Formats: sequence, structure tokens, C-alpha cells
Amino acid sequence: MEGAAILLFTLLFLHKIYAAELDTILDSSFLTDGDTLVSTTGVFELVFFRPGSSENRYLGIRYNNISERTVVWVANRDHPLLVGSRPELKITDQGILGLFDNSSLIWSTNTTASRNTTARLLDNGNLVVVDQQEKVIWQSFDYPTDTLLPGMKLGRDLLRGITWRLTPWKSNQDPAPGDFTWGADTLGYPENKLKQGELIVFRGGPWSNERFVGVSVFSKSLTFTYDVIVNESEVSFAYNLEDNSLLSRTTLNSSRHLEGWAWVEEGRGWQQVVQFPRSTCDTYNICHAYGTCNINMIQQSCSCLDQKRFIPRDQKAWDTADWSGGCIRRTPLECKNGSDGFNKYSVVKLPDTEKTWYNMNMSLEECGAECLKNCSCMAYANPDKSRKVCLHWFSDLLDIQALPAGSDGGLDMFVRMASSDLDSQSTSKKKAGENNKIILAVVIPIVLLIVLMIATWLCYARRKRKHIKLTGEEEVFNASKSQAEDMELPLFSFSTIADATANFSPDNKLGEGGFGPVYKGTLEDGKEIAVKRLSKTSTQGLGEFKNEVICISKLQHRNLVRLLGCCIQGDHEKLLIYEYMPNKSLDSFIFDKTQSTILDWTKRFDIIKGIARGLLYLHQDSRLRIIHRDLKASNILLDQDMNPKISDFGLARSFGGNETQANTERVVGTYGYMSPEYALDGIFSIKSDVFSFGVLVLEIVSGKRNRGFIQPQNEDNLIGHVWRLYSEGKSLNLINESCVESFNPPEVLRSIKIGLLCVQQNAVDRPNMSSVILMLGSDSELPEPKQPSFLTEKELPVVNYSSSSHTGGSMIDFTITEVNAR
Repeated sequence: MEGAAILLFTLLFLHKIYAAELDTILDSSFLTDGDTLVSTTGVFELVFFRPGSSENRYLGIRYNNISERTVVWVANRDHPLLVGSRPELKITDQGILGLFDNSSLIWSTNTTASRNTTARLLDNGNLVVVDQQEKVIWQSFDYPTDTLLPGMKLGRDLLRGITWRLTPWKSNQDPAPGDFTWGADTLGYPENKLKQGELIVFRGGPWSNERFVGVSVFSKSLTFTYDVIVNESEVSFAYNLEDNSLLSRTTLNSSRHLEGWAWVEEGRGWQQVVQFPRSTCDTYNICHAYGTCNINMIQQSCSCLDQKRFIPRDQKAWDTADWSGGCIRRTPLECKNGSDGFNKYSVVKLPDTEKTWYNMNMSLEECGAECLKNCSCMAYANPDKSRKVCLHWFSDLLDIQALPAGSDGGLDMFVRMASSDLDSQSTSKKKAGENNKIILAVVIPIVLLIVLMIATWLCYARRKRKHIKLTGEEEVFNASKSQAEDMELPLFSFSTIADATANFSPDNKLGEGGFGPVYKGTLEDGKEIAVKRLSKTSTQGLGEFKNEVICISKLQHRNLVRLLGCCIQGDHEKLLIYEYMPNKSLDSFIFDKTQSTILDWTKRFDIIKGIARGLLYLHQDSRLRIIHRDLKASNILLDQDMNPKISDFGLARSFGGNETQANTERVVGTYGYMSPEYALDGIFSIKSDVFSFGVLVLEIVSGKRNRGFIQPQNEDNLIGHVWRLYSEGKSLNLINESCVESFNPPEVLRSIKIGLLCVQQNAVDRPNMSSVILMLGSDSELPEPKQPSFLTEKELPVVNYSSSSHTGGSMIDFTITEVNAR
């Protein structure tokens, strides 16, 4: 017994030396109260500490090589170690870093890594867990508390579903999360906001990649560089110091102040460099629409953006310092015949970017030209002086601040004005432009007339030389052929298609959509085809016809319907020829009691994955980035093996490589599948298709339509019904009765959760399709979905409809043909 005690004492002694002198925890070591894990050069340490006079203990990271050992990160901030506890931080057999108290798990990294992992504290203050290949599988920088260190990020990792933001301590004695947050708002162009719950307290302004020299509190220059990332995988903001020997941190305290600190030796300690909010003008939206807060004004903080062109909505209230009404234009916008223009406002804090569109590769001139084309575009600017960024505002301009002349943060903003309110410089440019238009209007017709005359003479001479006489359909066919060749697609003659469909016999009619009727046909070689014939009364026209041909002729994927060719017969007949899908559309199966029995769970899950692969191709892997805009069950066709193929690209839009979203005044799509930002504001992106995909997943699992599904007891639509079941832990009740005997519970639950992730209210919260593919194909833990949008027809603007129905038991879908976006 005595020997065993000596051995135990020796091991504990060696453990303390081992843990204190290294920056690493192996599976053979652990950290307990009194031990310290120190980074390589001694900048930071991981220790158990007591905040203030509290008796509770916490595991945290703090500075090690300065006199004030300030805590910058806390692991168990919600679960303190009480008096008498015996904590141990160690790596479990499953490779998880966990904090235990008397064998009870208090906190862990909650990772799913392989064994033989290692925990290490880096010199930048980041605690990381790595595998055998030194790949980081968890890091404390992904879970900030109240402190932002150089190199840490604010924003979102869209692939992993992680949000980076600061939350203050409740008090100096309690590191539990307080009521405030400082993090990224990514609903439009990203910017940081200080919030109390959902209430915005202070806004930091749009992100930019810039170099900023701060007010130094000592001899060395305090120079910051910012790192902004905005792409499909990540939206993040970070800062770094050019001089790595300096210590800097940014904290959010319990009194709702964001403070920047720098360490100064010679007994001065931490010195505050900056603090926000600083003044009344930093109060979010204090002056409301088109009002600007000027910190140089002594008696009154608010004024209208431009007192010549804007006036208070309520002058009497304004005179009593009640600015809640904001300002309005003296002269309403006209927006016709290019009559509007833009006035430049310099050295301002740009307005709230929540409802904005942006492009990460567009010059300021191009940005202004695009804004002028859209009557809903109220202003434009480049928020990032270091690169090309175009930012458009589509609603009232909120939370503007006039900065002192020469301010580093001041930017230029160009605000839309009626022609009578334009600056003289803008007016002269506009007149010059109008003169140019007049000149072009005269010259171009003359040039075209000359070209037409030459072309006519050449055509006549060529016909005379070759003695060719074309009549009737042959002449029309040749004219049509040139159009088809421009679209890189085989051309069928009208007579060929008429013969194949028995002259468009009603017996061969498969169904009818917004484009027109669809017929089955058989070519002379026996090949079966499906023919879409543009109806004379169709709400769609030549634009949608060409759009579908151009989009789909350039796309090749096993989960996209194949376009075989087209036929253009003068101005009256426009036909699209597709491969024939013997099982018609998905809605004829999942919404029909008899047909739904054919689709067991395995086949439904395969269909979900096939649609996801097709969408991923459209969004990411195709020659053009395509947004479908009308993804629904009736536009998913099934081949003879029940493989899904996405069809109907008449409403699709193609994006350039640097575009992420767009805004339109013509909202098109189908009720029940439209994302809220698209239906209400006309903003669409790949996340609009993701929303539609989420609805499709929930419909495939349940066999119920989102549109038209109402729970009498609570008036939910399908999305609301699914969310209610998920919240109550009853998701499996959603499974269609035809799949009860064949379903795989984990796959069903995963599919429902993915569907809910895809229909979340905010577009930025939804995963992209590459993430969806990964989630469908793995068993990894999924992020928790936020409450989805329960958007119903009662909430949408009044629109015109065009019905589209299909055979095989499907109901009628209503497609929005035009909506003026707000």
C-alpha cells in the first residue's frame, strides 16, 4: 500500500510538470485545478480561475506574460465549478476534449473525431484540438465569449452553420452570457451590429478591407488591417495588428459598450483606444428615414440628409426633437424616360445595409448605371475603398451619420433624385447624355437603313445567281434555322412535329402549364418525345421560350431534363422538344393516394438526393450559374426508373461568377414554394431555390402540399405544421402512410431537419446545396434550424395568375406572373 501511494504521488507530480511546461494535452495527460497549460512563447495560459470575489471556478484562457492576467475566453461559462469540486480537463477515449467534475461531464468540444487527438494552446490565444494529421477539428476561436482577439472572426461559417459573435459577461463576478450581442448582420451586405435581443442598439457600418491607423496611446504605431471574406462558404470579418509585438483586444462589456484596448507597459496597463457607442448619434436610427445625425451639432442632433431636397415628415414634432417621423423628399421621384439621377453625399456613415443588393466585382460607374435602371434602387455606393464593390439600397435610407470632414470612416453615397433636384454637375452631365442620345437616335436609323439596303441587294443578287426559289414552309424553316443555330440547338420542322403528335391530337396531350400544352410524340425512328407548344393565350412568351432554350441547351446533367431541339414557325408556332418522361411529374405521385403507394421511402429519399444533385449542378458546377426560380413538384419529371429530372427553365436566371443575388420588379414563381425575401421584396439568389427545395423535401416526406395544407386547430400551412411537430419531438408523425412499413427513421428525421434548415426565414441561415449534399450523405450532427417562415397567400401582394395542371392526379398550381416588389 505504501509503495502504491508513493507511485501515485510520483505520477501526479510528474503530471503537473508535464502539463505546466507544455502547450499540449495528450491522451495520457490531463489538467486539474492548479495546473496551467501555456502557449509556446508564454503569451497565453489555460487555467482554472475565480472571477473577482466569486467562489465559483471556471476554465478559461488569459494573458500570461503581463501583470494583469486578463481573461479572454471561458469554456464553462454557463456551468461553474462549485466549491468542493475536483475538475479534470482531459481527452476522452473518443477523442473529445472534456471538462469533468467528479466524473460528471461539465463541458466538452462535442466533436466526432477519431481517436489520438491532441489539445494545444496557440500563441494567438486559440485553443485547438487536432487529429493525427494535424487537422484542426475544433477551436475556441469558433466559440467567442466577450473578447475578440486579432485573427478571430465575426460572421458566419455557412458550411458548418457556425455563427461568430461576442456576448458579454453578466457581471464582473459572473461570466455567463449577458443580454447583448456584437456580431454580423448578413441579410444584405454584411456589417456588425450591437443588439439587445432583436433590438438593434448600435451599427458598425458596412465591412471593408482597409488599413486603419488608430490613435496611439504610446510611441509605437497602432496599425490595424482588416480581413473581409464574403462568398458562398463564409461571411466573416477579422482584424490584425501589423506589429505582432503589441497586445490588443476588443471586448463587449455588460454595460453594452464595445471597447478596444491596447497594452502599455511602464505601469500603465490596458489603455482604452476606442469605445462604441460614443454619443447620441451612435444610437441606432435615431433620425429615422433620410435623417442624418451630425455629431458637430450642439443643440439638435438630427437634420434631414439635404435640407434643400428633403423635409421633415412632421415639422412640428421635429422642432420638439421628436425625429421618429424621419424625412421625405420635397420632389417625388419620377423614374420615367431616365429622368432621375443621383446626388453625391460625402463623408457619411453609409445607411443600414439590411435590405441591400451587392456585387463584389463592379466598378462605381457600372454600379450607378445598374441602379439607374431599377426604379426601386434608392442609392448606391462602394463601401470598400480597397476593391470593387457595388452596393444598392432598395428601401428608405436609415441610420445615416454625417461625419466630421476628413474622417477615416467617411464614404461617398449617391442618392436617387428627381431631375429638378439634381446638382448642377449632374444636370450638365445628364444634358450631355441626352444630347448624345439625340445624336444617336438620328445617326443609328440612317446607318441601319444603309446596312439594310446593302443586305437586301446582296440577298437578291445571291438568289438570282443560284436561281433558288423558296416557298411556304421552306422559307419559314430557313428563317427559323438561323435563330436555332444562334441558340446552339437542333431545329425540327413544324411538319415533323405535327406528324409525330398526330397533328397535336387531344389523345396525345400529357398536360398543360403556364407555357402551354404538352404533347407526347413519336418520331419516324420510333423515338418518343415530349413537345411543349407555346399557347397563344399563354402568360409566357418569346422571352421565356428563348430563356429556356438558352439555359438548358448549355446544361448536361443526369438530373436535368434533356432538351432535344426546338421548332420556330414564323411568329405563331414555338415548340420545345424534350426527352419523354414516361412517369410524368413528381406531383402526380406524391399527392395522389393511389400513385403514392408506388414510392416507398427508399425511392423518395433517392428522389430528394437526385433533385439536390441537379440543383447543385445549376448553382455551382454548370457553365452558367442558374437560379431556377420555379422549383416545385410539378416541375420535377420522373424517368422510367423513377429518377428525378428538373424541368421548365422558362423563368430561370443566369448569374455571373461574382454575383450572389439580384432584385427584380417582376416576381415569378409559385405560391407555396417562394422564399419570403423573393415574394415580398423581389430579392432572389441561390438561397431562393434552396427554400423551394426545402418545401419539396417536406412535401416528399409527408405527401402533403405546402400550399393548401391547413391545420384547422392552428391554421398552420405545411411548414408551420412540420415546425410544430419538430418542436414537440414528433417529427416521425409526418411520414406519409405509404412509407410507414419501409421508412428508415434516421433518414426521415435527417430529411425533415434538412428541409427545415432550407426554409429558414433569413436567406443567410439557409445552407447552400453543396452543404445539403454533404448533410444528406453523412451521419454528422446537423445544426439546429431556426423558426422558418410561415408565409401564406394572405401575406403576399395581389397578383395575376396563370394556371398549370398536369395529368395523373395533380392539382392546379398558381404561378405568379408579375408583382411590383417593395
